[in-house]
Amino acid sequence: MTEHVYKKVELVGTSMTSVTDAIEKAIAKASVTIKNLDWFEVGQIRGHIVDGAVAHYQVEIKAGFKVED
Repeated sequence: MTEHVYKKVELVGTSMTSVTDAIEKAIAKASVTIKNLDWFEVGQIRGHIVDGAVAHYQVEIKAGFKVED
């Protein structure tokens, strides 16, 4: 097994559609400037309610990337 060193960054993705969409948007945007993204973990899920319905999702994630040698 190859040994790696990882660094974690905290991201918050938002979506009017779903939790999954919020996560995918955060990863896609972060991958533009962060190389070697490898995994993520979900920390918190929040939302905004308008007129008795979910209007907006907000998901806090930590994403890990390999530190280059």
